[in-house]
Amino acid sequence: MASIRARITLSFALALTATFGIVTAAVATQRRAVAIADLRERGRVISTIAARMVANASAGDEQTLVLGFATIKGFAPRMSQLLNALPEFVVVLDSGRVMYRSQSVAALSDSDQARILTGASQITETALTRVQLATGPALVTDLRNAGSAQLRQVVVAVSMRPVEAATREVIEAMSITGGIILILAIALAWWITARIEEIDRMIDDVSAISDGRSLHRRIPVEGGNDEIGRLGTTLNAMIARLEASFAGLRRFTADASHELKTPLTVLRADIERAMSAPARGTEQLVALEEALQETARMADLVESLLTLARADEGRFDLHRESVQLDALARDVAETAHILGENAGLTVNARHIAPATVMGDRVRLRQLFLNLITNAIKYTAKGGRIDIMLEVREGVASFAVKDTGIGIAGADLPFIFDRFWRVDRARSRTERGGVGLGLAISQWIAQAHGGSITVTSRLGRGSTFSVSIPLAATEA
Repeated sequence: MASIRARITLSFALALTATFGIVTAAVATQRRAVAIADLRERGRVISTIAARMVANASAGDEQTLVLGFATIKGFAPRMSQLLNALPEFVVVLDSGRVMYRSQSVAALSDSDQARILTGASQITETALTRVQLATGPALVTDLRNAGSAQLRQVVVAVSMRPVEAATREVIEAMSITGGIILILAIALAWWITARIEEIDRMIDDVSAISDGRSLHRRIPVEGGNDEIGRLGTTLNAMIARLEASFAGLRRFTADASHELKTPLTVLRADIERAMSAPARGTEQLVALEEALQETARMADLVESLLTLARADEGRFDLHRESVQLDALARDVAETAHILGENAGLTVNARHIAPATVMGDRVRLRQLFLNLITNAIKYTAKGGRIDIMLEVREGVASFAVKDTGIGIAGADLPFIFDRFWRVDRARSRTERGGVGLGLAISQWIAQAHGGSITVTSRLGRGSTFSVSIPLAATEA
């Protein structure tokens, strides 16, 4: 199959050739019509001059010739010389008999002379007819009643060679000009479409990148903002997203494996200890309790992973209903008071404004509790946690502010990544959790058409804010 470049160039050449053909035909037809009009006028002028000369001829300009038993009239040599000065084919008839014929007519064959006279007899109201002579086509015009005293007729035949020559000149000129323009246009089209070959290079580059191990490579983009340049830029952006997705997948797999490996190791050790220990109930109960805790932790991890997997696939449906967000905020604030007392923290519900949203009450409660438990987890004893619910510009904003350890600026872009922890060395052993709470919180917020943001300074605490659009009637 021919390349796109060749097909575009060929299509352009064919279209241009057809256009030139149509233009050439139109110009040649117009030029031929003009030439025929000129010949028509030329024949009329010559016949008019000849008719006037014949009408002004005196009796001395005529002579009678005897041919056998018939007599015909003719012109004297002086008059014939005057008529011979006229161009083209001229014949003067008197009552149907030839009175004069020019030298050019005399040089024709009898059949051609007969064709001229026959053509004159066939002239209609157009005062013009066409005959084919041995020397080429000719236009015949007939001027009748040339003389007032007698019925005389002047027939003039004008050669159409100028018409054919003019038409041929137009066609030749247009062909030469069109050929030159066509060659230049084909060369220009071939040069303009040269960038299409970059698509082949893009195909090769994408084929080399698609193996999954070369996602760090990018397609060279040349030529700026044309379609091919934008295609290369779009492909590079897609490859960058794929690279980030693959990196996240590899990191996710490694973190998930690590998170699952730890409880499984503890669970195995506890079970082995319980199996190998003497028949002392207390030690076995301790081992089984630890195994139960690790089993519960692993079950929570698997449940969280399943939730995120379903959310990624779009298979997790929310049970939307009208939710009084202020009542839900007070409910989670009471739970926060209980959790805060156990951790030695002060929990304040500073401002709870009335708000109604359309959403899943269970998931919204999970979102708020995730933020509160996360704040409690990273706030030292004696700290403070503030819970707020505000309404502004058709959006309900739920915020949790703590005086905890805060988050470094370098870590802020990653806190919603799965298995990400600010203090990875201590969070698992001292703070618990699997690093999926904020990722699930972000999904819940986005599933409700909202967003979640964080502002934090290291050592001065953090503020997590969730914005959810109000219900239509509330807005």
